Amino acid sequence: MKTGLTGSVAESPSKILISACLLGQPVRYDGQSKHVDNATLELWKNEGILVPVCPEVSGGLPVPRPAGEIQGTAADVLTGVAQVTTAKNEDITRFYLCGAQHALSLCLQHNIRIAILKENSPSCGSTTVTDGSFSHKFIPGEGVTTRMLRQNGIRVFSENEISEAKTYFDSSAETNT
Repeated sequence: MKTGLTGSVAESPSKILISACLLGQPVRYDGQSKHVDNATLELWKNEGILVPVCPEVSGGLPVPRPAGEIQGTAADVLTGVAQVTTAKNEDITRFYLCGAQHALSLCLQHNIRIAILKENSPSCGSTTVTDGSFSHKFIPGEGVTTRMLRQNGIRVFSENEISEAKTYFDSSAETNT
């Protein structure tokens, strides 16, 4: 509770940005989802804490769509040095940048400090992404949205790190009370 001159006002609960595909929404490039069955996510969903986003869709790409891969690094995409392309070498960078900006806008709008994003994605990968060869090989790296969020102080976890995300979220909530 915060108390001001006009009385007591309950603070709104913290929110968590999450890849929409992890909640079962069929927004991936292949029209599928990557639903994660996890008790913590279900609890957060029921509490209204989760803010779902698919940066690629919010950036203007359709479902289904050709797969995109980063040709370089996400940091280089953000500075205009690298691109995100399809296997046919179509430059789709603008959609990834627009989607990353939308995700950041959601974080700013909802005062979000934590995100759980889909690993291996050229938008959302937090520790690994595809290698740019369209051969389904993965390399250490991060997606465009993840890089933009991290540059703005948002802590990003993958669906493989939900327990770590919970620990971080709970400790952040305690310091804000």
